[in-house]
Amino acid sequence: MLNAWAWVVLISAIIIGFFVVLVVFIVTVPFDRSRYAAGRTFRIVGASTVWLNPLWTFTTDGLRIRDPRRPYVAVSNHESYADIFLISHLPWEMKWLGKEQLFKIPFLGWMMWLAGDIPLKRGKRDSIVTAMTACGGKLKQRLSVMVFPEGTRSPDGELLPFKDGAFRLAIENSVPILPIVVAGTRRAMAKHTFQFQKTRAICRVLEPIETTGLTMADLTSLKQRTFEAIAAAKELLHTELGLGANGEPLTLGARTA
Repeated sequence: MLNAWAWVVLISAIIIGFFVVLVVFIVTVPFDRSRYAAGRTFRIVGASTVWLNPLWTFTTDGLRIRDPRRPYVAVSNHESYADIFLISHLPWEMKWLGKEQLFKIPFLGWMMWLAGDIPLKRGKRDSIVTAMTACGGKLKQRLSVMVFPEGTRSPDGELLPFKDGAFRLAIENSVPILPIVVAGTRRAMAKHTFQFQKTRAICRVLEPIETTGLTMADLTSLKQRTFEAIAAAKELLHTELGLGANGEPLTLGARTA
């Protein structure tokens, strides 16, 4: 029954939220070409579905951005669709780089378009170039962009190698990398399943990594530094939540050991 209720909440929030975001878009777009207000409203819609979901307890901590219009390239590990709802709790606006297929989902995809998010067709070079150009445009509008550098959700909870795109984008535009870590979401809605589970999850924002003065020769080291920061913070969060390396709860025996 709780799972059924969670789905009712999710679907209702998406449908109702679309019309709310649409109104905000229509009212603000003449003077808000960056779609900051529409995007922020969309993230609030995402967070509201969690507030009404009795199975999920999501919290955020770590760094709090003082200037929401200072652009960052935010990067996060990716464990499930629930990551999107968790990161949406952060109290500032970011434009998300997302799979093109998501933009085709009724109401949800329409909201992503209204919010100014950026579609990407994976494996298609032309689409990647177009998406990165669009991301650069958002940064020039003093908007942060949100990227999952693993490129896909981790199937087993282990951190996948990071792709170059987000780090190239940060260096080219001389904006900091903002590492974000999520933990606990793998159980909330695991890959290849849409079954909600009772979950406590945390999103932690780490200290930014500056890119001023860096060149493409520094790309690998920047990527590695970010990977190590996220991996270490993820391990710490898993300990705080009583989770193993794969994001699953530890058994009593494993805890004792």
